[in-house]
Amino acid sequence: MSERRLIEIGIIRYLGSQQSAVLGLTDLFDVANRIAVGHGQGDTPVLRISHWLANTETTAPERTFDSCPHASPGTLAALILPPSLSAPMSEQAAAPLARWLRERHGEGVILGSVCAGAFVLAATGLMAHRRMTTHWTHAETLQQRFPSVRVDADKLIIDDGDIITAGGLMSWTDLGLRLVDRLLGPSVMLETARMLLVDPPGREQRYYSVFSPRLTHGDAAVLKLQHWLQATGARDMALARLAEQAGLEQRTCCAAFKRPPA
Repeated sequence: MSERRLIEIGIIRYLGSQQSAVLGLTDLFDVANRIAVGHGQGDTPVLRISHWLANTETTAPERTFDSCPHASPGTLAALILPPSLSAPMSEQAAAPLARWLRERHGEGVILGSVCAGAFVLAATGLMAHRRMTTHWTHAETLQQRFPSVRVDADKLIIDDGDIITAGGLMSWTDLGLRLVDRLLGPSVMLETARMLLVDPPGREQRYYSVFSPRLTHGDAAVLKLQHWLQATGARDMALARLAEQAGLEQRTCCAAFKRPPA
């Protein structure tokens, strides 16, 4: 195994990161390695998985190896920010890690994020005027905190080549398989997905999200209509019926919904 070319993928264990995703990604890459070795192609590289323990007091995370601990380091190809079950990290807390990630990106390392990991990635400044995704419940907060980022929470995964972002908590499988596809090839990726009984990348997050309209706009008539639509399951969407419930003329009702939020 050590005779093959080693490509390192690092997983960042930041404060609040989801440990099941850290270990799950490690297992996914291990399965992909076994499949790649089983194919018997000598030029197929081996993925070496490293864990990087980050804290808010130091600039550089501490690296530990989970696979191939006695082999040479190999080439660091990608760093992944896993999801979090906690609130997204603040810009101040993320700043040291974000600076370090930006430096690694400048060296050619692919950066990836899942769910709330997007907030750390956005803090690098690398996502300005670029598309990225996150968990659909975090999309509005991410957009408010980083206005120059083009947040597209309908997508489960956005692959921009040098940066890959994935949406919900379990979309670490999509990001992991996307990297396997790129580094070990599509046949290894598809066989890994079959072994783990997960879908290959290509789904869209919008099919999993729940419509969550803004309710803090201050328009009493519109708010009344929103509550009525929620209570009735939006079964009657005729304009005349909507205007009646809002207590507005039909033209005024249409204009009220077209107005941008205050």
